[in-house]
Amino acid sequence: MIRLGINIDHVATLRNARGGDHPCPVHAAKLAFEAGADGITAHLREDRRHIRDQDIERLKNEIALPLNFEMAATEEMLAIALRVKPHAVCIVPEKRAELTTEGGLDVLNYEIFLATYVEKLQDAGIRVSLFIDPDAEQIHAAARTKAKVVELHTGGYASKYTDKKTTLSTVHCALPSAATLAHSHGLEVHAGHGLTYDNVSAIAAIPEIIELNIGHFLMGEAMFVGMKEAIKKMRLLMDAAR
Repeated sequence: MIRLGINIDHVATLRNARGGDHPCPVHAAKLAFEAGADGITAHLREDRRHIRDQDIERLKNEIALPLNFEMAATEEMLAIALRVKPHAVCIVPEKRAELTTEGGLDVLNYEIFLATYVEKLQDAGIRVSLFIDPDAEQIHAAARTKAKVVELHTGGYASKYTDKKTTLSTVHCALPSAATLAHSHGLEVHAGHGLTYDNVSAIAAIPEIIELNIGHFLMGEAMFVGMKEAIKKMRLLMDAAR
């Protein structure tokens, strides 16, 4: 089995474009649950451009799925996580001007700081994931922080995917070897970023990867076919690849 986490950030993006309460990301999360999702991911950014603090509170309290709380490694976010106590925290790099997360954490150069940060979260019973590029040195450093999980950034592969002839080997993708290395360290391996119906199968087929987190593409598809149908199709493709 491979788990599917649904990122509902961009339901909140649409809501915030006009203000008010519609569409509701919590309602989207409930539909994801009904469609067979295994978890909900939400990124509370410093500038609150999509998910808001009250969304995180409601997702934790109202959804019968594990909440994966994406956040930057700041004191503000640490305080929120320790108060809300989501099932998991995924620490991601964050730049105010970026449209979306542009790459993985530089764990290697901030290892001591991140190790302390991870310890505070895990002491509170929160599972911690580090969002990193599929790079051997970053994986070694992630293991040394004592985080339980790494989420491998799949954006490099996704950006190179052109058609069905594209394979992990033709684009010299490091994801399979990175997943093997992370697994050898005892890390649980997740992956995500830029995944679509077209490119997901190769990633889902990597045996060490046990969870994919997918958001933007599925929220876009949901506009045309509905949330449940969009998620069910992704679920089927992932399971078939497995």
